[in-house]
Parts: sequence; C-alpha cells; structure tokens
Amino acid sequence: MGDLENLVLLCPPPVEAPPQVDWAAVEDALGTALPADYKGLVDTYGGGVFDGTVWLLVPDSAYDDCDLHAQAAERGEILADLWEAGEERPDGLTEAGARVLPWAFEEGSGAFLYWLGRPGRRPEEWTVLYNEGRGPLWEHHDMGCVAFLRAALTGTVESEYFGGGDAAGPAGHRFDAACHVLGQPQR
Repeated sequence: MGDLENLVLLCPPPVEAPPQVDWAAVEDALGTALPADYKGLVDTYGGGVFDGTVWLLVPDSAYDDCDLHAQAAERGEILADLWEAGEERPDGLTEAGARVLPWAFEEGSGAFLYWLGRPGRRPEEWTVLYNEGRGPLWEHHDMGCVAFLRAALTGTVESEYFGGGDAAGPAGHRFDAACHVLGQPQR
C-alpha cells in the first residue's frame, strides 16, 4: 500500500470530491513539474487542514493563505529578502540551482513546509524542509510530502516541531475542508 492510501486510512478525506485541477496549467504557471504524491493528495483531499494543524496549499484556492500560487510568490519574496539580508540558507539550498517551493503551512505558527528541489532531481525525489517561520531554523526530512504528512500526524517523524506519539484524540485524525473552516470565500 502506498503513502496516500495509508494516509486515507488514517485520516479519511471529505465525502464531497474536491474540484478538478488542471495540473498541466498549474505546472506551466509555476514553471516546474510537481510531485505525483502531492497531486494525488490534492486530488483526494482538496484544500483544507489536517488535525487543525497542517494546512495544505492547493492551486487556485479561493483563499489566498491556502493558494499554492500566491504562497509560492509570497514565500519566494520573503525568503529572498531574508537571504539577501544575511540570514543563512538551509543545507541543500547552497547548491546552485536548488530551490524551495511551499506546499503546506502550520496553523498559527508562521511555519511552512517546503519541497527542496535540487538540480537533476525529478519532483518525485524532492524532499521536505520545515521552516519554523519566525526564525532561521530549518529541518530537513528525507521523504516526500505525503509520507511526511502521515508521519507528522502519527508522531513518528523525527522533528523538533512534530512528534510525541499519535496525537489524535478519541475520534482519530480529521481533515476539514477550507470552506468548512474559513467559510464561503468572498472573492
């Protein structure tokens, strides 16, 4: 069984199917292909939050905070400014051509989860970087986004920020669609 199937067993997706994504158009707009596990995650869950903590960024979200395109642009500018001001880049980003692209954020902390894309590596080989958000600390996780998300939900990821055993309450893990948490968009 794959990572996505295991995540679905752990945390059921919403009953209503998420909107269809035109992945070719999304990848064209971003200027890069995206990992297949992420596309499967978005196609299964859509935009929303896992266990009230990890918000999944999705293309063309009605909510700017949850929109992959908006956050990629915003985070790119913020990180460029920090690095230009002298903040140290995380390991892996000192390599010429390496880049980060956000795929999720942590509720209330300012922390983001990024893919680390390195030259010569296919998107399926991208790994996860966690940035604490309000400071310079980064954690590298040698796995894809769905494997990381499942490990974070179960508390099995080795992390200063996630962990401590299965954090689910008696009802188990949950996913809440963005529209149920944030209300109907005003766009």
